[in-house]
Amino acid sequence: MRRDAGFTLIELMIVVAIIAILAAIALPAYQNYIVRAQIAECSALVSPAKTAVTEFFQNTGGFPGDNLVAGLPASTDIVGKFVGEVEVGAGGSIECTYSSTAPRRANAQINNLSLVWTPTSTAGSITWTCTSAAIPQHFLSTICRTGTN
Repeated sequence: MRRDAGFTLIELMIVVAIIAILAAIALPAYQNYIVRAQIAECSALVSPAKTAVTEFFQNTGGFPGDNLVAGLPASTDIVGKFVGEVEVGAGGSIECTYSSTAPRRANAQINNLSLVWTPTSTAGSITWTCTSAAIPQHFLSTICRTGTN
């Protein structure tokens, strides 16, 4: 008697069920990862602006009120793949706004939302606080969830 080699139908169904469960868990986690990676772009774009605001403070004792005073390009000229503008505002705060308007490609969950970096002077040094009223906390980096860096 010859026995056929291969898998039974039940074994194949179990494998398909396991793959479906793994996919159901992995896809939402991957989508959150994508949004978190897009949010991280702000930190890289804000870094030169933080330096400019800090230097302005060290030279004048006050904070600049806009990009021009801080010695930076216009807010719409500081852009990235997902960030539509980086703007220095009153008190030296820096607002980083995400955009999905072409050619920007920010995820719809963060489109037109902002991260705000606020400087605080303490004994001659500057401490930066990162906040966002609209971006869900689970998307933010640890520094923005806990406050200062």
